[in-house]
Amino acid sequence: MSGLDWGVLVGTIAFIVLYGVWKTRKAQHMSGYLRADNTERWWMMGLSIMATQASAITFLSTPGQAFDDGMRFIQFYFGLPLAMVVLSITAIPIYYRLKVFTAYEYLESRFNLKTRSLAAFLFLLQRGLSTGITIYAPAIILSTILGWNLTATILFIGVVVTFYTVVGGTKAVSQTQRLQMAVMLGGMLAAAIVVVRLLPDGVGFSEAMTVAGTSGKLNLVDLSFNPDDRYNLWSGLIGGFFLALSYFGTDQSQVGRYLGGETIAQSRLGLLMNGLVKVPMQFLILLVGVLVFVFYQFYQPPLYFNQQQVSSVTASAEAPAWQNLEAQSRQVFQEKKEATLALVQAHQADNKAGEEQASQRMRQAEEKRKEIRQQAQALVKTHNEGTDLKDTDYVFLTFVTQQLPQGLVGLLLAVVLCAAMGSTASAFNSLASTTVVDVYKRTVNRNASDDHYVRASRWFTVGWGAVSIFFALFASQLENLIQAVNILGSLFYGTILGIFIAAFYFQKLKGNAVFWAAVLTQLIIFLLYEYTTIAYLWYNLIGTVLVVGIGYLLRTLLREQA
Repeated sequence: MSGLDWGVLVGTIAFIVLYGVWKTRKAQHMSGYLRADNTERWWMMGLSIMATQASAITFLSTPGQAFDDGMRFIQFYFGLPLAMVVLSITAIPIYYRLKVFTAYEYLESRFNLKTRSLAAFLFLLQRGLSTGITIYAPAIILSTILGWNLTATILFIGVVVTFYTVVGGTKAVSQTQRLQMAVMLGGMLAAAIVVVRLLPDGVGFSEAMTVAGTSGKLNLVDLSFNPDDRYNLWSGLIGGFFLALSYFGTDQSQVGRYLGGETIAQSRLGLLMNGLVKVPMQFLILLVGVLVFVFYQFYQPPLYFNQQQVSSVTASAEAPAWQNLEAQSRQVFQEKKEATLALVQAHQADNKAGEEQASQRMRQAEEKRKEIRQQAQALVKTHNEGTDLKDTDYVFLTFVTQQLPQGLVGLLLAVVLCAAMGSTASAFNSLASTTVVDVYKRTVNRNASDDHYVRASRWFTVGWGAVSIFFALFASQLENLIQAVNILGSLFYGTILGIFIAAFYFQKLKGNAVFWAAVLTQLIIFLLYEYTTIAYLWYNLIGTVLVVGIGYLLRTLLREQA
C-alpha cells in the first residue's frame, strides 16, 4: 500500500474512534450506558441497526458471492421489510411499556426466570461464537492479501473496539456507527463507479449489464420452490422473514439499538428505515461484485484468488503443473475475452444473431475455465489440507489492492475495518448488557448501586472482548464467511424466536411448557443440521413452529393451565 492509502486508512479509523470517545466522555449511569438515556433519533437508530448487521463479512464475502453465484443472494433479504413492520407493531410497544434493558427481561414477566435465562443463554452462546467469526473473517483475509500479521490484525480490531465500547457504552456504539455507515456506503458507491470506469473503451454500464446477464449473474429472482436451496424467492420471503424477526426482534445486539429511542415512534421509524434501505444497500454491494466479475472478463484474473494457499503449491514439486494450468487459463481467458467483446459489439449494433453466437462462445470458454479451476482447486487442496478452499471471499480485496488507484485502496480497506468495528461493538455491548441484566443483576448481585452495575458492564465488555478475540485467534476458517455467520445464527434464532412468538401471541402457553419445548426444539434443530440438507433459512420457521407446537403438547401433558 502507498503512503496515501495508509494515511486514508489510519486517519479514517482514528477519527471515528476518537470522535465516539469524545462524544461519550462524560460519566454515565445504567440507563445512559445501556440505553443511551433514550435520546436516539430515528435516523441515528436506523444507521446503527444497519451498521450492526453490516459486518466486515458483508463487504468481503458478499461481492465474492455475486462474483461466483450472481445476484440471487439478494432474495435472502426479501422478507426483511415485512418483518420490520411486524416488529414495529408488536415488539417495540411491549419493550417500551416494560422499560426493559434487554429483550429477555420481558420473558420472565411473561413466563418465568428459567425461560428468560434459557433465551439469554442461547443468545450469549450464539453471539459470543459469531462475534469471534466477525473479527476473524476480515483479519485473515486482510492478513493474507496485504501480508499483515494475522494475530496483530485480530488484536487491533478487538482491542480498539473493546476500548471505545467500554468508555461510552451504547451511545459510543451509536455515535461511531453513524460515521462508519457513511464511510461504508460512500466507499462501496465509489468502488462501483471506479469499476465501470476501469472497463475498456466502449464498454459502459449498459454493456457491463449485458455481459453479466449473458453470464447468468443477474439472477435476481428464482421462483422455484426447493427447501434445499438457500436462495430463492420463497426461502427469502418466508425463511428470511422469520430470520429477520429473530434477529431484529430477539437478538440483543439489535434490540439494544432501538431501545434507546426517544419515543416508540422514533424506534419504529428507525426499524422501518432499515427495512427500506437494507435491500438497496445489499443490491449495491452485490452489484459491485457483479461489476468486478465483468471487469475480469476483459482483464486476466488470478487462477486462484487466495495467493497464500497458491504459494504452498508453487513452492512444491507441483509448481510445473501449476504453471501449466496458468498457461491454459491465459489461453482460455483470451478466447472468452474475444467472445465477450464480440457480444458487446453485437449488442451495440442490435445484432441479435451475433449476440447469440457470441454468448455460445462465452459459455464454451466458461466450461473450459471451470475445468481448469477444478484442477487448480485439487492441487491447492493437496497442499492445504483442512483449510477452506472457497476463494471467493478474496475476490473483492484482490481487485481493490491490485486495480484501484491510490487513496481509494485505503478508503476501501477502511470500509472493511469500519464494518468489522461497527458490528463487533454492537456485539460486545449486547453481550455485556445481557450478562449484567439477565445474569449478574438478576441472580448474582440484585441490590447493588447503579454505578456498580455500570462498572460491571464495563468489565463484562472487557471479558467478552477477550473471549471473542481468543476465539478469533484459534478459529479455523469456515465455508463462505457470510453464509457461516448466517448458518450459526439460524441454528439458535428459530428457538429464541419461538419463545418470543409464544410470549406475544399464544397467551395460553405458560413457562414450563415453553421452556421444555424450547430445549427439545434446540436439540431437533441440531439434528436437522447434522442429518438433513434443508437450507438453514428454514430453521427459523421450523424452530418457531416446533416451540409453539411442542409447547401446546406439553401444556396438556403437564396440565399447565392458562
